[in-house]
Amino acid sequence: MTKKEQRLRRARQTRIRIALQGVNRLTVFRSNSHIFANVISGDGSKVLASASTLEAGVRKALSGSGKGGNVAAAALVGKSIAEKAKAAGVDKVAFDRAGYAYHGRIKALAEAAREAGLQF
Repeated sequence: MTKKEQRLRRARQTRIRIALQGVNRLTVFRSNSHIFANVISGDGSKVLASASTLEAGVRKALSGSGKGGNVAAAALVGKSIAEKAKAAGVDKVAFDRAGYAYHGRIKALAEAAREAGLQF
């Protein structure tokens, strides 16, 4: 089994548990250069809010470093997704880390979202 297959297997198990709860979920995708976050409705049919390092506001805030694949960028995305989710009327979510380890950029995004008022 490749590393990608192992990560996707872990992600499937987490998504099954979250689906049984029927709550909105905060999903994360991490690439080498960027990080993306979406808040998806409980039934999985609709994206309620999204944020990434490709957005103009985040890119402008990162203008000093210019990198979207670091912890500082993940923290900005976490803050942004929390603000957008609260604007969409979402206060509580389940954190779907998509099989990634809760470490580094994933942890920074989650902690920034919590500090901005999103409850996991």
